[in-house]
Amino acid sequence: MKFHLLTIFPDFFESPFRQGVVARAALAGALDIHIHDLRNWTHDLHRTVDDRPFGGGEGMLLKPEPIFDAVESIWPERTLYQRVILLSAQGRRFTQQIARELSANEEILLICGRYEGVDERVAEHLADDELSIGDYVLSGGELAAAVVVDTVARLLPGVLGNEHSSVNESFTADILDCPQWTRPADFRGWKVPDALLSGHHAEIAKWRKQAALDKTRRMRPDLIK
Repeated sequence: MKFHLLTIFPDFFESPFRQGVVARAALAGALDIHIHDLRNWTHDLHRTVDDRPFGGGEGMLLKPEPIFDAVESIWPERTLYQRVILLSAQGRRFTQQIARELSANEEILLICGRYEGVDERVAEHLADDELSIGDYVLSGGELAAAVVVDTVARLLPGVLGNEHSSVNESFTADILDCPQWTRPADFRGWKVPDALLSGHHAEIAKWRKQAALDKTRRMRPDLIK
């Protein structure tokens, strides 16, 4: 899969993509990441990418012209498997299910919003989707882009050492993953549940399923249907 990231801070991604799952995916040839500086598609001396919002208000907005020019230059002709995603606080919430849907594409272009936002014509007439990674406001879409790349990358074939790792985890079945413990079995008097020490695989699976439901009810009751 190929990712294109459109940003005014291209150096931001040097560290996040040099380690962990994303670095391994790139090394294995499963992932190809291209960082594009939005200012390369400006045409004035100051390489201006923003302007004041009509109607007044605080802050500045990213202008539509450089963004449209950039996307249309990167993809002169788009296919159904080339998706443009605008990252903004106004987007629908990014979920594991959306990550799985994105992983089926050949190329994804992420537009990193900045300042007070992006001219709405980008969302309406250029982007295929508008996503937010959570109900909070970031200073820019670069952090969100790194999250999306990492989440999608680990779903690609051959990226994880254990292919079941992306199946048996939180949000796969609309609930959280079960609580986990490791050695020692007794730490400061806090003991690992007896069921996990039994060696009885069917009982362990049953216990884990119930523990996952219990934790989901406590931590994320909104997920319980």
